[in-house]
Amino acid sequence: MTDSSPQTMDAQWMDQALALASLGQCSTSPNPRVGCVLIKDGALIGSGWHQQAGGDHAEVMALKQAGPEAHGATAYITLEPCNHHGRTPPCSEALVEAGIKRAVVAIEDPDPRTAGTGIARLRQAGIDVSVGVGESAAHELNIGFIQRHQIGRPWMRLKLAASLDGRVTGPDGRSKWITSEPARADGHRWRAKACAVLTGINTVLADDPLLTARLNTSLQKPTNEPTDEPTERPVKQPIRVILDSHGRLPEHAKIFESDAPVWVVSTVEMPDWFAARASKDLQWHQRPADLNGRVDLGSLMNWLGEKELNEVHVEAGPTLSGALLENGWVDEVLIYQAPVFLGDGQPMVNVPTIQAFDQRLRMHCVEVRQLGPDQFLRLRWHQHESTSH
Repeated sequence: MTDSSPQTMDAQWMDQALALASLGQCSTSPNPRVGCVLIKDGALIGSGWHQQAGGDHAEVMALKQAGPEAHGATAYITLEPCNHHGRTPPCSEALVEAGIKRAVVAIEDPDPRTAGTGIARLRQAGIDVSVGVGESAAHELNIGFIQRHQIGRPWMRLKLAASLDGRVTGPDGRSKWITSEPARADGHRWRAKACAVLTGINTVLADDPLLTARLNTSLQKPTNEPTDEPTERPVKQPIRVILDSHGRLPEHAKIFESDAPVWVVSTVEMPDWFAARASKDLQWHQRPADLNGRVDLGSLMNWLGEKELNEVHVEAGPTLSGALLENGWVDEVLIYQAPVFLGDGQPMVNVPTIQAFDQRLRMHCVEVRQLGPDQFLRLRWHQHESTSH
């Protein structure tokens, strides 16, 4: 017998809204990923998802699709409706004006400009509001947006590709390719979800990477129909952030061959050749140095938050990766492990402060997948929970 209880129906419609919200994973930054469905007399009458900053929010898209039928409907929304004038008018007012009877909201908006006031505005208008349906999945979908507003820095995701003996290069320094094409394609999907890809100058000098997200994306117009397997949408290329403490970036590095933005973060002033090319998408930022003369990572984390970066994907060498780990700046680790041994190459990370077994950094696995011949592991610290296994 099919369970048609109100609680089950709420969960099912919220799942539809979450599926829609996930369509914006690669395009909404710095805004959150939000989906909305409008239900009346048990039928879907409108749906929407936020696609990009400055465009219609999910609620407005759904209301436009429903038209006058929205009056008396129930709205399922993955994030509290905004209650402030930003790039667009407040969605809370749009829902009130449309005559919504009930709203089911997954989580409150951590943005202090809303932070509970959107829900309060709906209730003041006599709308019945339920909060918490689909909470875990909605939090996971916007984990970086939430963390940035709560503690002021992005969600930092460290990606590592290594051999069974934990090496990222062979004894001769070669690293292309340790993992298979399916693993590399998955890595590009994680890049696409991030607001920025962070690396160090040593990686640029050694590998001359492009650091763009290269995916097979559909450019078709969204159908607004929720699905269990959302179609991939056009990707907003992540900003490439290069930590170059002493200004060693080559003028002809491959990273300049793409139109995707580049931010160079250094302790020294920009060179003349860079100044001649500087633009909105090609920036040099001088930041404070630490005691070793390198870019201070603590200051960097706060600055990245101020720049409205929700999620940062790190692809760096052992030194920078280790420094981020040992100072507590990494929230999540993605490991692609190939079934090979590389011998006396570079390790995945270099953490010199670990001098004894009892000083080990301990994480737990929240996801394991097989990608071709390789194994994918996603790790977090114990205080972070996940909805994927």
